[in-house]
Amino acid sequence: MTKPDATAPFLNEHTWSLLRQAYADFHSEASAVYDEVLIEVSDRIRSSGSIGKADIGALLFWKRLRADTRWVRELMVMADSEVRDTTGRAVSAVNDTALDVASAAAEGRKALSPLPGFVRGDAFASALLTAAAPDRMAVYDRRAQTGLEKLGLSLSAASGRYGRYMTIVVGLASEAERRGHRWSPRQVDLALFALGGQTRIS
Repeated sequence: MTKPDATAPFLNEHTWSLLRQAYADFHSEASAVYDEVLIEVSDRIRSSGSIGKADIGALLFWKRLRADTRWVRELMVMADSEVRDTTGRAVSAVNDTALDVASAAAEGRKALSPLPGFVRGDAFASALLTAAAPDRMAVYDRRAQTGLEKLGLSLSAASGRYGRYMTIVVGLASEAERRGHRWSPRQVDLALFALGGQTRIS
């Protein structure tokens, strides 16, 4: 087991094989058009520089989350301009190339925290940040957490988790490149998602 929130994850041959196979399995089973919503929203964010309520709703649909919750009701009664003021700061942060990826992720996550539904938890917030910077950010969720654990990598739920998650994701992308595979952060999260959904480790 690595130290908590390792900054330089190392995979031995067995754990690398698990991650690589999980990624291959994902692509053999997933629909080629599943990310169309993410791509469309990402294009709109690139044009507007912010994320509006309609885009948040589309991403909620993409993540297959419930919309009959208190935070959704609270968000719906906010003016879209107010939502965009907040999300615009997050979009700017995750695309700030003066910051390393982990720092940009941490700043982006912090910028979203004033919005209803984004005070705690990183799963849906990470979806927004990934849509805002699809080449830099990655989605975090329970299955990605489980995937990390199956690799022997620890990620605590302490404050600042998303930034630490992205440190690990970038490290895994570097590990993949060292082994001859050019993986983006998004590809790493898909591999973790697939690995985390497996019921056993073979």
